[in-house]
Formats: sequence, C-alpha cells, structure tokens
Amino acid sequence: MDSAIFTPQYLRKTNPYFFAVIREAQDVEEARSRLLQLADQMELGADTAGGDRDAGVLTRIRDCAAVLRSLIKKSSETAAGFSVTEALWDLARQQPRPELTPGFYAEIFYLFKGLQGQGPRRALDSIHLAPIEESGRAAARERSRQLDDLWSEVDRYMESYPSGLHEAAIARRKRRRDHILKTLGADLDQWYDWRWQIKNVVKELEPLEKLVKLSAPERKALKIAREHKLPFGITPYYLSLMDDESASQGGGRDAAIRAQVLPPLSYVKGVISIDDPSCLDFMGEEDTSPTDLITRRYPAICILKPYNTCPQICVYCQRNWEIDEAMAQGAFAGMDRVDAAIRWIHDHPSIHEVLITGGDPLAMGNEALAGILDKVAAIPTVERIRLGTRTLVTMPMRFTEGLISLIARHRKPGQREIAVMTHVQHPYEITPEMVEAVNRLRLRGIPVYNQLVYTFYVSRRFEAAALRRHLRLIGIDPYYTFNTKGKDETIGYRVPIARLIQEQQEEARLLPGLARTDEAVFNVPRQGKCYLRAREYRNLLAILPNGARVYEFLSWEKKVSQHTTTYLTEDVPILDYLARLRRIGESSSDYESIWYYY
Repeated sequence: MDSAIFTPQYLRKTNPYFFAVIREAQDVEEARSRLLQLADQMELGADTAGGDRDAGVLTRIRDCAAVLRSLIKKSSETAAGFSVTEALWDLARQQPRPELTPGFYAEIFYLFKGLQGQGPRRALDSIHLAPIEESGRAAARERSRQLDDLWSEVDRYMESYPSGLHEAAIARRKRRRDHILKTLGADLDQWYDWRWQIKNVVKELEPLEKLVKLSAPERKALKIAREHKLPFGITPYYLSLMDDESASQGGGRDAAIRAQVLPPLSYVKGVISIDDPSCLDFMGEEDTSPTDLITRRYPAICILKPYNTCPQICVYCQRNWEIDEAMAQGAFAGMDRVDAAIRWIHDHPSIHEVLITGGDPLAMGNEALAGILDKVAAIPTVERIRLGTRTLVTMPMRFTEGLISLIARHRKPGQREIAVMTHVQHPYEITPEMVEAVNRLRLRGIPVYNQLVYTFYVSRRFEAAALRRHLRLIGIDPYYTFNTKGKDETIGYRVPIARLIQEQQEEARLLPGLARTDEAVFNVPRQGKCYLRAREYRNLLAILPNGARVYEFLSWEKKVSQHTTTYLTEDVPILDYLARLRRIGESSSDYESIWYYY
C-alpha cells in the first residue's frame, strides 16, 4: 500500500466509528476512558461471537485490544514521553498535529482494522491452507495437495537467493580469485595459506579498488571512514565472494556480503560524530566485566577475550568500538593478563562454560591458542568450551588439520565438550571451502553453531529460511537469530522487531524442526538476551510521531529476582522499512501482516 495514502483524513474516513466515539470526549482523560471501553467491547464482542469465527481473527482482535490498552496507559506515556491518547483525541477533533507522519497513521490504521478483525491475513495470501470439508483418506490427500502447493511457493522464494554452492557462483568466485591473485602477484598455494590471507588483508581504499569494483557511495563512505581511522579490513578470500559488478542499492546478489564489510555513509557519519568511543559500547560490557578480559552476564557462563582484533571487520560488530584496526599490532592481551583471567574463572566454580572470543581468537597462531585452551580445559569445573570465530566465513583455510587437532584434543565425551560458534550471514557466503572446513570439524566430533544477525540484507521473505536450510545441509546448526542492536549508527542495517517475529512465525515455522533450531532474541544492554517468542518479556508502550514503536524489555532475571530493571528502545518505523523494500523491487503486499506482530 502506498504510504502517501496514510493521512489524518484517510484515517478518519476509514475508521469513522472509532473517531466518533473519541470525539465525544470532553478532555484527554475521558478520551482515554472511551478508548479503554472500545478495546474491552471489541474483545468481548469477539469472544461472544460464536464458535464459527476464525481463530486467527479472534487472536488478532485480542492482540490489538491488548496493544491499545498498553498504548493509552499513563505509565506508557510517561515512559515513552509521548501520548498516543492525546494524539488520537486531537485527530478526532481535527486539531493540527503537524509532527505526525504517515508512519504513525499507518500504525493506527492497522491497529483499528485489527480490532475489527480485519486487515491482511497472518500468512502470505498465496500460500495459506484452506479448510477441508472431507474426512478420512480424502481429507488427508487434499491436505497433502495443499502442502505440496504451499512448499512450491516457499521454493519459489528460496530459489531467488542463490547460495555460494551453485555452479555459477563457484565459477564467478574462481574468476574473482584468479584476478586477485594476479593483482597481488601470488599463487594458489599462497591463497590456501591462512597466514598469507592475514598478511594481505586489504585495509585501504586504493588497493581495494584494484581488487573489486566499488559503487560511488561505497567509495565515498570508505574514503571518509579511513580518513577518520575507522577500523576496516577484508581478507582476499572474502573479496573473492563479491561479484565483479557493483551491488545495487541493497538488492544485489552480493549485497549482504558487501554490507558486512563496506560501511555505508550513514554508519560512517554516525560513528565520527561520537566523541567518546565508549558510547559505542551498546551492550554496556564495561559494566559486566568483573576483571580484565572477562564478560559475565549469566550464572554458568562467561566470555574470555584474549585477542582484540580480527582478520576482517564486520561493520555492525558489537565490539568494533574496542578494535583499533584489522590485525592490529598488540591485539593479544599477553599471557600474564590471560593467566589472571583464567585464574578468575578457576576461582568461580559456578562457571561451567567459557566462550573464547574477541576479536577473533582463531586469528592467533596455533601455539598461543593451544596455550589458552590447555589452561581453560584444566579448570575442573569447566565442562564446555566455545570458540567464537568468523574465520569459517572470512578465511576457511584457517581450519588446517593442525588447528582442528589442537581443538579436538580437548573434547572428552561425557566430561567436556568443545564447540565452534560462527556467524554465517547469508546463503551467498556459503562456499565449498567452508563446507570442507565444517566437515573436518564435524568428523572430529566438534559441533558448529550459527549466530545470525537479522539485518535488512537478510530480511526479505524466506531469505533467512533459505540460509537455515543450507546451513543444516553443510553441518551447521542454527543457534541464535539476533535482532540488530539499536545503535543509531547502524540504522541502515536495522529491521523492525515485528519483521523478525513475523519471519520466525510465518517463514521459519514452515521448515522442518531441525532446520529452525535458532532462537530469536533481543539483547538488552548489561543484562543479556530476551526471547522474542515470549510476549511476557516486552511491552509495546507507544507509537511515536515518526511511526516508530517504543518497546519496554524486561530482563530474563525477572524469573529469578525481585529487583530487575527494564530497558526502553525505539524501533525502526514499519512504513519506512516497507518503503525500503519497495525500492529494491520487493512487493510490500508480501509483508503486510507485519503490522500485527507486536
């Protein structure tokens, strides 16, 4: 639906009953009371309508009634700093509210339609299942036919996201590899040596342009980023995954790959406008670090960070505020500090699991890594060691037999598990080299788990589902899907929370169970993960004038503590997100049920 139609006139015209009721109020408080009565009446009417009403319609009415009650609470208005009640009262009386945008009107439009049991259905119109009148075998065959039709539509979407295992992709990457080798004056033996990859990490614009074509916006943003010394680096291998042609604005075949490492101008301007780099510490890790190199948010696990850089810098990395440069000198904390951190873990026997991350610990040499693993494994209470690394994606040749052997030797069935945690962001990142590296790990009993960050570049219909499907086939288990952190500088990557919930409930749900083992979460600063499947961990407090939803997140600790704090976050306006999808050729009608995921 065109955003231009969402005006106060259109809102009043399409919802005359609601605004007639509000208009009769003498003041804001009476308007609040009348809205509350409306919510109760609509929900009660749905509950007493009889047993022939669609269960999905009843659920929508109840959800929308609960949302309206939350929006008009005084406590919600105080917390969010904006009164939806007052805005609706003014609109009902045709009072000017110039700050309200189409994004705000769209949210209210769909909310009021939902209260009436209307609005787009909760699944794609083209792939829903119809009621079956038959019974027995006839019903089973009709159901099976519908399921065949349903999956045909799913396949149609997934096939539009080619993986790096397609023959055409493999051929493109081979040509890209050969071009890079020729430019750098190297051979295949060097290409498959991870040390050569690290030595030749590209950190500046001039050499980068000799290896891959950049668009004008990419070139401009990177030039400014380097002038201000923002950390940047790409391995030659990862550069070979980019296509020769420049990516279009967000919709190119390699758009997700470019977006991982080529900072957009909005990000660059956002970061350089910040005077204090610690402000970029979105998760408040300084407040959850009881000693140097340790982060601890949960009872039985801690993070150990011995190495503070990576071969490649992801633009929206949670910890890039700590990183000075790709493969920066002095990134290793030194064994004295690492030993002190490990002693701290030893002195806290409630910690049974250690995640070794950074930076990327697999950018270290085998000797240093082995020394750390040996000492962590020697702690008698540690029963699981995880290695957080993206080298499976950025430099899979790192997984030599020597590396895998030193990791595998710490695996003690029944006593200690060791696992690799990685971050594959898009099907186009999957390559034969990655498959080979994962297979080597699995053959030695080392599981591999994926943590997906749900950015704009993997948020099209069935795009993330296609990734999960491919991951399972190569031996990687989907583990977490993270809502993109609400940092202002990463606005170009962020997606409405509603879209991630929609994806989990409509698209991921169609996959077999083993292909949808990931949990969608929102990371609360200083506290940790909140499960997005559970409405009890969040409240929708307000719709701001720009159409952004304001959520209040409750800590996981609320189940174990009487003294927990909450966290407020302003989300991406849904109408803005849908407009951006249209600009890359998507049909916003495919996403319309997004409005009803709260």
